[in-house]
Amino acid sequence: MFEHLKEQPADKILALMQAYKDDPRDTKIDLGVGVYKDAEGRTPIMRAVKAAEKEWWNEEETKAYVGLAGDPAFSDAMIRLILDDAAPRDAVAAVATPGGTGAVRQAFDLVKMANPGARVFVSDPTWPNHLSILKHMGIEHVPYRYFDNETGGVDFDGMMQDLDGVKAGDVILLHGCCHNPTGANLTMQQWGDVTDLANAKGAIPMIDIAYQGFGDGLDADAAGTRHVVASCPEVLIAASCSKNFGIYRERTGLLMAVCQDSARRPTTQANLAYLNRQNYSFPPDHGARLVSLVLTDDALRADWQAELEEVRRGMLGLREQLAQELRKLSGSDRFGFIAQHRGMFSRLGLDADKVEALRKDHAIYMVGDSRINIAGLNARTVPLLAQAIIDVGA
Repeated sequence: MFEHLKEQPADKILALMQAYKDDPRDTKIDLGVGVYKDAEGRTPIMRAVKAAEKEWWNEEETKAYVGLAGDPAFSDAMIRLILDDAAPRDAVAAVATPGGTGAVRQAFDLVKMANPGARVFVSDPTWPNHLSILKHMGIEHVPYRYFDNETGGVDFDGMMQDLDGVKAGDVILLHGCCHNPTGANLTMQQWGDVTDLANAKGAIPMIDIAYQGFGDGLDADAAGTRHVVASCPEVLIAASCSKNFGIYRERTGLLMAVCQDSARRPTTQANLAYLNRQNYSFPPDHGARLVSLVLTDDALRADWQAELEEVRRGMLGLREQLAQELRKLSGSDRFGFIAQHRGMFSRLGLDADKVEALRKDHAIYMVGDSRINIAGLNARTVPLLAQAIIDVGA
């Protein structure tokens, strides 16, 4: 049987990680891997998470399963964090998942069960796993224009023209905030326009929100998602706790299905539990337990929000510094969009030859489409990156 297996394409980011590791130059800079790092290059455990872990270590009495949907306290806390009062709790079906990736996969599975002919409209570009999972599942996906390489902003006119092709029952996949890989976000007016189009066409919005708190703050980053939920009859939301709680290896996520017709919630909830059973049975609990402890304890939540704000402001500071350095060196503001982007990523708009020159001549590693992880920089390396960008003729 195994002789019929075919080689799978190598993961470009994993290959980039290995090339960086093998590079002997002590001046090398890693801007490729999509993980938050502090100024010392560490991905620290957040203070509140560490405190919750100690608390749970003392309290935990069993490692028995918690249920197919996961701990209800986790779902409740995350729904409040993301949706606030955009939808009543009894309108939201939810299951814990292994990370945000698990939530995305379960959402696509639910779409395929409910409407096998549904197409998924996906931003160009998007997180590569979106496309990889859709292709693997045999779900038709349609790209819509999103990023304007010339301005570094959203090509909203092109986006709306392409989304005009959606049909009833199709899915529009949106990034809740801090768009990966571009860093360019929709304005609230644009969120409203997309919502109106989805409702007029009978399409279902699906929102992948993986960076809440990394952009403009917890509430501001969820504003678009909340608007969609309050305005559309059905919405899918895949949420990740990897970034804003710093618990990457705990694989902690949540899939929500919002049904404004609350009579549909019980059947939707049962189908989500069924999918969990088929794919991995009971979801992991440790990370979910830590998140619920942090979000439901006033002191822990305050400390978590304070540290998250430090992280957010640190990345904004690096954005401002890089934009200023490039402005000084280039004599123009053509890289000013970097300061306007939000989250960990920005797409610089460099061609593949310049990205390769940055790696070869300057030991600067970034994804081939010129996506950089802002959190891979610090105050010392920002000027080095800026000079290198100018040196390769950008």
